[in-house]
Amino acid sequence: MEYAVLTGIVLVTGVALALIAQWRDWRPPLYVAVLVGIAVRVLLLFTAADDAWQPVDFIHSFKPAGEAVLRGEDPVLASEGGWHFLPTIPYVYGILLWLGIPWEYSGRLVTVVADIVLIPLVAKLAGGPKASLRAFQYALSPLALLVASIHGQVEPVALVFGVAAFVVARGPGSPERAGITTDFVAKARQGLAAHGWRALPARALALLLQALKPVPGDRADFKRAALAGLLMGLALCAKSWPIWLIPGFLLLLPHLRARIVALFVTGAVPLFFLVTLPVFAGTALDQIPEVIRVIQDIRPIVGEWGWTPWFTEGNWDLRPELATFGTNLIYVCVVLAVLIWRRADPIDMTLAILLIFMVVTPRLGAQYLLWFMPFLIARPTRFAWPAILGTSFWAAYGYVYMTQYDQTGWFLQHTYWSRASIVLLPVLFLAMPWERRDPRVPELAEPVNPTGPARLNSVV
Repeated sequence: MEYAVLTGIVLVTGVALALIAQWRDWRPPLYVAVLVGIAVRVLLLFTAADDAWQPVDFIHSFKPAGEAVLRGEDPVLASEGGWHFLPTIPYVYGILLWLGIPWEYSGRLVTVVADIVLIPLVAKLAGGPKASLRAFQYALSPLALLVASIHGQVEPVALVFGVAAFVVARGPGSPERAGITTDFVAKARQGLAAHGWRALPARALALLLQALKPVPGDRADFKRAALAGLLMGLALCAKSWPIWLIPGFLLLLPHLRARIVALFVTGAVPLFFLVTLPVFAGTALDQIPEVIRVIQDIRPIVGEWGWTPWFTEGNWDLRPELATFGTNLIYVCVVLAVLIWRRADPIDMTLAILLIFMVVTPRLGAQYLLWFMPFLIARPTRFAWPAILGTSFWAAYGYVYMTQYDQTGWFLQHTYWSRASIVLLPVLFLAMPWERRDPRVPELAEPVNPTGPARLNSVV
C-alpha cells in the first residue's frame, strides 16, 4: 500500500477524536457526523483506488461478477465461484461499469455510500440523548473505513439494510425494548397442574389461535413488518450472514402476526432475485441448480483468526474437521446466547449473537469484524472500546502494514498476525452485553397486557 502513512494518520486521528468525544461527551449535530464520515471515506476511497495494491478478492472476485452482468452473463457462474452470493450487488456493479466509472472507484463506491448511510442509522439505532455522539463515533470507526474504503468488501451493504430493518421494526417510542417477557416455563407448569398432560396440546393450540386473532391496529403493524422484512431480505441478498440478525429483528415487532408477515417477506426477497436470474442475469433455467450449489458451497478454509491458526501454524488450510467442529460450536453458542438474552433488548441479544460468533468461529476475514460494530457503537458495553480498538488495530495491521511486504513477506507476517488474534477472543467475550441480560426499563419487564401499550413487547 503506497498511502499507508496517510491511511494510518487518518485512522489514528479518527480514533483519537472518537475517544475524546466519549470523554468530553461531545454531541455534535447529526449533519456534522455525516459530513465528517463522508470526508474521511471519500479521501481513503481515492487514495485506495489510486494505489498499485488492490485486494485480491476485490479484483479477482468482485470485478468479474460486475463484468459478467455487463455482458449479460450469470455473475455467480461467470466469476467461477469468486462471487457466491445472490446477484443483487453485481447488478449495481454492472450499472456503474456501464456508466464508464473505473472499477477501482465503482467497486468501492457501492460500499462507501452504504457505509455513509449507516452513520445516521447508527444514531437511530442508539436513540436517546447520545444518538449523535454514537453516529460521530461510527463515522470515525477505523474498521468501517478500512472495510468500506480500502477493501471494498460488501459488509456495509448488508449492514445498511440489516440495521435499517431493526430501526423500522422497532418503530417509534422508547429506544429501550424488552425481548420475550412471557414466562413460558411458569405458564406450562400452571397448565400442567391445572389440566394435566393430555390437555397441553389443546391449550397450546388455543394460545396460538388467540395470538393469531386479528385486532385493531394490525394494518399499520403489518405495513411496518413488511417494510422491515423487505429490508432484511435485501440484507440477505447482499450476503448470507445477516441470517444471524433475524431473531432480534423479529422480536422488535409488536406481535406474532407481524412477525409472520416480516419473516415471509424476508424470505420472498432473496427468492425473487433467485427466480429472476433468467430475466436479469441471462442465466439459463437449467443452470439455476448449479447457481444454488455454488452459493451454498463454502470451502472449509481455516487459519485466519481465533483458535484455528494454532492448528495450522498460522497459515490458511483446508481442514474440514476444524470447520465442522467450529460450525457446530457456532450453532450451540448462538442458541445459548438467544436463551441467555431472551428477555433483553433484542438489539442486545443480536449483539451477543454476533460477538459470540466472532469468538468461536473457525473461519473469518477481517471484514467480518464489522458485523457487530454498528450495534456495539450504538449500545456500548463496559468493554466495548477495548473490543473496538483491539479488532481495529488487528485489522489495520493486516490492511496497512502487511501490504508493505511482497508475497513471501506477507505470508510470513500472516503466521504471526493470525495467531495473535486469539488474544482478542476474551476481549470480545467480555464485550458482550452481560449487564443487560434483562430489560433496562422496569415497566418493560412487567407481564404483557394484550390490550395495553405493553402489547408491543409481547412474544406473541
